[in-house]
Order: sequence, then C-alpha cells, then structure tokens
Amino acid sequence: MQYHSDLTCPRCGHTARFEMPGDACQFFLECPGCGVVLRPKPGDCCVFCSYGTVPCPPVQAGGGCCGA
Repeated sequence: MQYHSDLTCPRCGHTARFEMPGDACQFFLECPGCGVVLRPKPGDCCVFCSYGTVPCPPVQAGGGCCGA
C-alpha cells in the first residue's frame, strides 16, 4: 500500500507530493502553486485518483473508492 502520491495541477502544472488518508477520499485539495481548488474528475471519487501518480488507498486495496 502506498500512502504518498504526486499530484499535478491541471491548471498550472505544479506538482507536489501529498500524504493520502488511508481510509477516506479527499474530495478537495488546494494547489500550492496557483491556489485553485482541485476536485475529482467526473467518474473519480477523489483528487488522488484524478490527478495523482498513485490512486487512493481504498482503490489500491481493490475495494473500490471509499468502500463504494
């Protein structure tokens, strides 16, 4: 299980490493580069699944995102 993911902002291209919650989805995250609030893409449950290098831990575990 990986608990860190590099997120790339679709607006400014800034990439930063974040620690993911182990048992929950993160729906909103502010880009440290430009300040835009990232939200999941349609069909994704969290910002890590949409913009990260690693999907969230619930998806990694194979149980679907956040128990879905």
